[in-house]
Amino acid sequence: MAKNHIYLLTLGHAANDMCQGALPALLPFFIKAYSLSYESAATLIFASTVFSSILQPVFGYFSDKISRSALISLGLVLSGLGIYTMGFVSSYAALLSAAIVSGIGSALFHPEAAKMANAISSADKKAKGISIFAVGGNIGFAVGPLIAGFCAYHAGLHGLLVFGVITTLVAFAFLLAMPAIKNLAKDVASSEPKGQNLAKNDWRSFSKLTAVIFSRSVIFFTLNTFIPIYWVHVLHQSESSASMALTILFSFGVVVTLVGGALSDKFGHIKTLRYAYIAMVPILFAFTQSTDATLCTILLFFVGIAIFVPYSPTVLLGQRYLAKNIGFASGVTLGLGVSVGGIVTPAVGVIADKFGLYAAMQILWMTAIIGLVFSFMLTPSSQRPQAHI
Repeated sequence: MAKNHIYLLTLGHAANDMCQGALPALLPFFIKAYSLSYESAATLIFASTVFSSILQPVFGYFSDKISRSALISLGLVLSGLGIYTMGFVSSYAALLSAAIVSGIGSALFHPEAAKMANAISSADKKAKGISIFAVGGNIGFAVGPLIAGFCAYHAGLHGLLVFGVITTLVAFAFLLAMPAIKNLAKDVASSEPKGQNLAKNDWRSFSKLTAVIFSRSVIFFTLNTFIPIYWVHVLHQSESSASMALTILFSFGVVVTLVGGALSDKFGHIKTLRYAYIAMVPILFAFTQSTDATLCTILLFFVGIAIFVPYSPTVLLGQRYLAKNIGFASGVTLGLGVSVGGIVTPAVGVIADKFGLYAAMQILWMTAIIGLVFSFMLTPSSQRPQAHI
């Protein structure tokens, strides 16, 4: 595994997910500028994620058949385009359109990039390669709210142009590096044992894992969408403090994701998942019962442990269960499985409009119980995933 290449993929993951992480932090600004309801604000997340959710497994399926590495650069450009366009429009309909463009960009990026991360990692270091790549997403979600909040607060929404600049530069770097990345992938493939081509797909186990992934996705996106609004409207903190809350959560997630990968290697993927969900239920229950800003901030660190430890084990399990179609598996675990929570956020917004944010946030620990139940239905797999570029 060439470190500079896996780190470039990680940088691309960070740049892409920076755009996805920025949108929730911008909701308080859009609510104020457009007099939006909670439901309308959450629908912006829905608009971005619904296309990403539907298209990522589709793109992932075709990436298993025919590689289209240029889609990585195109996806990055579209992700940034959607976010910075939001700073230059004047209607809610235009905001929705821009959110959709950003979601399509994310759908293009994830499956192909995840497959490449696997392809350039040697057989004995694939877990490490995927973990490093996964950290890029957490970094993006950590810095996205910070950059978005800073730009919107200090430079106005026009300052969102910076997202387009960053993603375009990273996309250009990928175009330059792609020939070397493909050559490395070929070298790795030629050095792997030929017996790996006997791998099979275990769809029954993957379907159970998908239920676990969906539960985490609902929790992830509910937190990602409503923490900024909760901080402002319930805890009575500033918009900049709300953005910082998301940054704290996802910054801590960077470290915890690596820890989760190490725990998974030592104790097993399934056992790590189960213990994480066992802890997740009481932690989220405590978080949703508090209306004190200081206590909620402290609890964010424990929330981060609970939701980010399962990240790497989930991706790796998905690729083992669908060892012959890791592009599709990545489309689900990194795409549909992550983004489906965004589809649920408008419903959470409806609950918040009718009963208040405090009541709506109770969905967090209830959903964690579902994930906990399905985590105990998972069975181990010894297969190694196949990757082709």
